[in-house]
Amino acid sequence: MRKTIFILIALATSVSLSAKKKSEVKVPAESDMGAYVMVYHKDCDHGLHMAVSYDSYNWTSLNDDKPVISGDTISVQHGIRDPHIFRGPDGGFYLAMTDLNIFAQREAADRAGWKDAPAYRTTEWERDGKLYGWGNNRGLVVMKSFDLKNWTRTNLDFSSLTCPTGVTDIHGNPVPWSEVGCVWAPETVYDYEAGHLLVHFTTRMKNGFNMIYYVYMNDDFTAMISEPKLLFEAPHNGNGVPRYNVIDSDIIKVGDTYHLFYVSHENTATVKHATSKNVTGPYVLDNLYNDGERQGHEAPNCWKRLGQDKWVVMFDNYSRRPHNFGFVETTDFKTFNMIGYFDAEGSPMKRANFSEQKHAAVAPLTVKEAKELEKFWKKKK
Repeated sequence: MRKTIFILIALATSVSLSAKKKSEVKVPAESDMGAYVMVYHKDCDHGLHMAVSYDSYNWTSLNDDKPVISGDTISVQHGIRDPHIFRGPDGGFYLAMTDLNIFAQREAADRAGWKDAPAYRTTEWERDGKLYGWGNNRGLVVMKSFDLKNWTRTNLDFSSLTCPTGVTDIHGNPVPWSEVGCVWAPETVYDYEAGHLLVHFTTRMKNGFNMIYYVYMNDDFTAMISEPKLLFEAPHNGNGVPRYNVIDSDIIKVGDTYHLFYVSHENTATVKHATSKNVTGPYVLDNLYNDGERQGHEAPNCWKRLGQDKWVVMFDNYSRRPHNFGFVETTDFKTFNMIGYFDAEGSPMKRANFSEQKHAAVAPLTVKEAKELEKFWKKKK
């Protein structure tokens, strides 16, 4: 399913928009950029939120922290989670999101009797949780834009794939994609060797172990052009089964090295770091990473402070009350310095008008792009 949409809250109206050609888009150099956009979701509305910053420390949410795209309008489950934004080599912005509403059953009850209410499910999950696990879903939402206002959208359904999964059951029989248990936390990176966009995501078959898969996408970000393949998983037991779950992969290329940040469930959910010379691996675990967070945390996202040889690893402190993000900095990916949490005493990271954000990602902007985006949402408010 593909639509071109204009982002207005709670509207699913399609409009016809002319897409810019690659030749018309100038990819800004880092020296020409001076702002940032952050995307995140919130459990209270399962929509896409955006915030901007001009110094990478102080962040202001667009649209008064209301969704800039409603999950009702773009997803099969009437909700999105885990948004990731990537700026590609063509200058375009690539959004990838989990198609999942974890409160759809409750929302169906709340909207009972409403005229034209969305068709929320009346069960806890799409399929039996005992067989397919917590939050089971089948697909992703992927979108592309050159201005962060006009988007093309595609809904990917992995359960309809007929290619092999590479997974077998306890009897050695192949498990098909129709038995996929989840497709979560997608992220986009560019494979410079292959010359294609690559989306990596967390998946499992039925209620098995979570692992990281990847698939190549076409330049328009509207279709998969390869079969999904395994990118990373936990070490195996003697019977060939992973010892624990790994989820929430994030990949950034620095120099000639790809850095993979992911969440290990070996004990408490903890962010880990691995490296490779190839985006598809193999990745070697680096035990130097330490973010200082002892409680369970997830959703790492690594991004660069513009004009500095300094990278930030941002992660989601889901165990903290109230919910918050943690931040560490590095200049060499060997030493990582904790700089605190949003709005915490002594932390340089500040929020102007939002809270309870979850699973975020950051991409660079020019100052002009950021100003135009702020102006757009002030008018649409």
